[in-house]
Amino acid sequence: MTVIKHKAQRVGIFIDTQNIYHSAKNIHHAKANFGAIIKDALDSRVLVRAIAYVASTESGEEKAFFEALAKVGIEIRSKPLQIFVGGAKKANWDIDLAMDAVKLAPKLDTIIIVSGDGDFVSLVEYLQNTHGTQVEVVSFGKSSSAKLIEAADDFFDLDLNPRKYLLMGEVVRTPRRPALK
Repeated sequence: MTVIKHKAQRVGIFIDTQNIYHSAKNIHHAKANFGAIIKDALDSRVLVRAIAYVASTESGEEKAFFEALAKVGIEIRSKPLQIFVGGAKKANWDIDLAMDAVKLAPKLDTIIIVSGDGDFVSLVEYLQNTHGTQVEVVSFGKSSSAKLIEAADDFFDLDLNPRKYLLMGEVVRTPRRPALK
């Protein structure tokens, strides 16, 4: 299928924030520049909605990040981070993101999923086959599902120009363990 992008195209952007955050952190040891990602993914088309799905903590340390997203026109959908026995942490937004995309599809020409998570393959196929929506995927190719890339009408690989899509001055550091004596 040929990907059509024109200035009057109505676009909805759905951001799996944790997926992009962890990909930027683990591959490039930096933070993602969501403003640059959204701007280039939109490609001068009409933005109807951009929604970021995020986890909030009791400490509220992410408040500045949420404010930065809102400043570039991204709506925030937040839920508390779940902490399980044993210390595992999770804030799974996949179903909510999928439901929002399905609900908004009739009002959109294109849906952009900002994630490399292969769990979204069924969503992509549903949107294409049921709503006739063009579905684009934006993510770091090195951490993206090959099946998701294949299912999408277009794939925008952030790894092709990582300096543009990362906040290079903001390196994510992993705490070092003390040396054993």
